[in-house]
Amino acid sequence: MALVLNTPSHPPRWALLERELLKAQTAACERIFEKYFDERGYLLCMPRWGGNDGSDDAIENLAGWPVLHALGAPDSILEKYKLGWEGHLLQYTEAKTVEVELARDGMLYKEFPVSLDWFHHGESMSVFNLQGLSDPEDSAFLTRVRRYAGLYMDEDSQAKNYDPEHKIIRSLFNGSRGPLLRKATALDWAGDPFEVEGRFDAAHGERNFDEMLAHFEDYTDIVGDHPINLAATTLAANAYMATGDQKYKDWLLEYVDAWAERAKDNDGILPSNIGLDGTIGGECDGKWYGGCYGWGFTVVVPQTGELSDRNAVYRGIAGFGNALLMTGDRSYTDVWSKMLAAVNGNSKSENGRTLYPHMHGDNGWYGYEELPYSEGAIDTFYWSMDSADREYLPDSEWLDFLDGNLADFPVIAMENEFGSIRQKIRGVNEDTSSPDTRLSDNTLQFNTANTTCLTQLMMGALTPRFGEPLHARVRYFDPAERRAGIPEDVAALVVGMTDTTTTLSLANISPVNSIKVIIQAGAYAEHQLTYVEHAGQKVAVNDSFFNVELRPSAVATIVLHQERYANQPTLTHPWNTD
Repeated sequence: MALVLNTPSHPPRWALLERELLKAQTAACERIFEKYFDERGYLLCMPRWGGNDGSDDAIENLAGWPVLHALGAPDSILEKYKLGWEGHLLQYTEAKTVEVELARDGMLYKEFPVSLDWFHHGESMSVFNLQGLSDPEDSAFLTRVRRYAGLYMDEDSQAKNYDPEHKIIRSLFNGSRGPLLRKATALDWAGDPFEVEGRFDAAHGERNFDEMLAHFEDYTDIVGDHPINLAATTLAANAYMATGDQKYKDWLLEYVDAWAERAKDNDGILPSNIGLDGTIGGECDGKWYGGCYGWGFTVVVPQTGELSDRNAVYRGIAGFGNALLMTGDRSYTDVWSKMLAAVNGNSKSENGRTLYPHMHGDNGWYGYEELPYSEGAIDTFYWSMDSADREYLPDSEWLDFLDGNLADFPVIAMENEFGSIRQKIRGVNEDTSSPDTRLSDNTLQFNTANTTCLTQLMMGALTPRFGEPLHARVRYFDPAERRAGIPEDVAALVVGMTDTTTTLSLANISPVNSIKVIIQAGAYAEHQLTYVEHAGQKVAVNDSFFNVELRPSAVATIVLHQERYANQPTLTHPWNTD
């Protein structure tokens, strides 16, 4: 069906800003690529191994670029991302360590990090995992999604990361050369010794290599499974959405279900260590809160001597979102909601204030703060749209706008984004570093593809952060150009969301041309549209997408009625569906 919108009006300010912001981000990204990447797609830096400035940071310089293209940025963004990705794979396969045994034959193997944690793998894969939004039929992409998923499905004899008997990923360190089944050393994390002082600006604040080693001296307990490994399920989700092969979905659900059961057995809280025998705390003397990046992981900052809490359990939330995408079963959301309630249920009163714990150690809960433990709260509310899931959610201007308040939020947010781009490009132009005095994370500060603003406003979406897929209410396709992204001169703004509806404003800023756009429910067609409401009329859809024709200068608001998570997710674009 095609909905024709023919109510001419002056283009709203938000629509003009949106179109200009897409142009500005594109121009800024092209400037960054020109300065910091060569003709092969190599990042112009000193390639290193490690948790501070390793290969994950190198490719993060292109984080947000695939989503920017999927929003509607020109094909130059996709082309430069693909060149940068191919260059990255070659550059870090060629790069080798001397003293760190893990990467002596290359920091990447089979085009994947040899062995590190999913705190960093998630960042490393945050770009590739979203390529399928725009480019799902690329042959190299299809080969890689299968290979990457196979590394965690016991399909690769050199990468025995997964134990199908106990349903665990066997170490916090895992990858294309398999799990590391011994205690990690500071050198494993920090990489080979190198000249720091006077030559490099270490982005984590260390003044010399000794302080880099000291940063990681407590990061030893890596054997066994950790919730952070749930981020690996995005590899299987991608493979399933690209190929439709049931085995990827089956493995994903098997692994997530095992973690859901562990939370149930641990009073609703995901434990941060599972032993090689499958027991909770099995590699940490039975302590459910043990292990690197665990509930009790507090370390000393070498520069100051202060203690720093580094609980990274929250990065495992990707797995529950992936299971929801695969099944539509919202009980996966409940696992995280129950954990938030269980943790915050240990609050205490002190001097008339309620304080909430964020950590747990040998002496019980600690790390008390005035704000509740809220990691993942935005995700659970977004998935459930249940008001009860807003209890621990921090204040959000975006959600206030969707509630009908803060009417100026879109304009203010986009104006702020222009200011951010100006500041970052000023930094690029003033940067006098040379490739041999530049670390892979030094240039992250300049990446202008910060798509949080546009993903929220245009797609009603969460911004992918740690290698997750894109969770969105709607996305757009250009039928004339047969590409992902909103057509030129069209702007879109999600102005309201409930469990069953998405309210969407559309504008054609061209006073001359009619423009057609395809609107899809969900980033991966996971939602089913029942009907669209406009000007008191209801138009039946009964599909995951529909066509809209915007006449010259048309501005209109429509309400999409939908059943969320009713369809199997797919990377297939609308014109290739049966």
